[in-house]
Amino acid sequence: MALSRGLRCCQRVFSWIPVLIITSVVLWSYYAYVFELCLLAYLLVFHVCFVMFSWTYWKSIFTPPASPCKKFQLSYSDKERYEMEERPDAQKQILVEIAKKLPIFSRAQSGAIRFCDRCQVLKPDRCHHCSVCETCVLKMDHHCPWVNNCVGFSNYKFFLLFLSYSMVYCVFIAATFHVLFLMFVALMFFVSLMFLFSYHCWLVAKNRSTLEAFSVPVFVGGPDRNGFNVGLHRNLEQVFGEDRRLWLIPIFTGQGNGHYFPLKSLSESHNPLLANEEMWEESDDGSDEGSAEDDASVTIEIEQERSLLPSSVAVLGTE
Repeated sequence: MALSRGLRCCQRVFSWIPVLIITSVVLWSYYAYVFELCLLAYLLVFHVCFVMFSWTYWKSIFTPPASPCKKFQLSYSDKERYEMEERPDAQKQILVEIAKKLPIFSRAQSGAIRFCDRCQVLKPDRCHHCSVCETCVLKMDHHCPWVNNCVGFSNYKFFLLFLSYSMVYCVFIAATFHVLFLMFVALMFFVSLMFLFSYHCWLVAKNRSTLEAFSVPVFVGGPDRNGFNVGLHRNLEQVFGEDRRLWLIPIFTGQGNGHYFPLKSLSESHNPLLANEEMWEESDDGSDEGSAEDDASVTIEIEQERSLLPSSVAVLGTE
């Protein structure tokens, strides 16, 4: 036990090394640009780039990953019934019965309901367990060592802005500070950031996460790579929100709460993202009053959702 705790503590300490490296390089560039070069004509623009870079980097690092709410946790009776059942098929059936009350459309590769044994929760669509953060993360994209955090629903916009402002910062330094070594470092970072940023722009346009790009989401009717792709405009709004004036500012403006997402096969007017958003936000605040009524209403609405799908549709959700 003591050895395990010691190793875990060392892992947490070492995980901050990439962040310290980036911070050191940026602070060094700030000192070199402001105190050594000291070009007054460029200082205002430089500080704007520096502030936006620092702000987005801070938000990417210290925004905690969003986890499934209580609605997706097993109740005491369901947990007891699940653990006492030894047959795998019977356990799967128990999870299917519980999932009927929830807006879950994605499945595991085997076709079963996705369940996290560590967190004891039914995974919402696009939710995955991060072994580094040791929790289930809503709409998990990947765990990024350079921000020492999981990139997911709560901070994906901040991560994209961090990449974009990092490129602007590197280009500005390379264009205005003609010191060979600093120019080389700035251009080196810019090239690697450009490839990463371009890849994530493509993911946003297709409404996929990094995990979904490498492992095709599975639905009730089978796998579908484009199950969440609802068009470029709506895909962008899911991440950046409807108010375009706030797209370039690192404040959360995304749609929904990360527990369910519009599906390609469902119309917007009947989608649980818009229909149940307020109800689920209230339940996340810890209010258990009327939980039975909420569960019943969710069950009815989800059953109505599924009844709208034609039998020929192959995709109902995403992992």
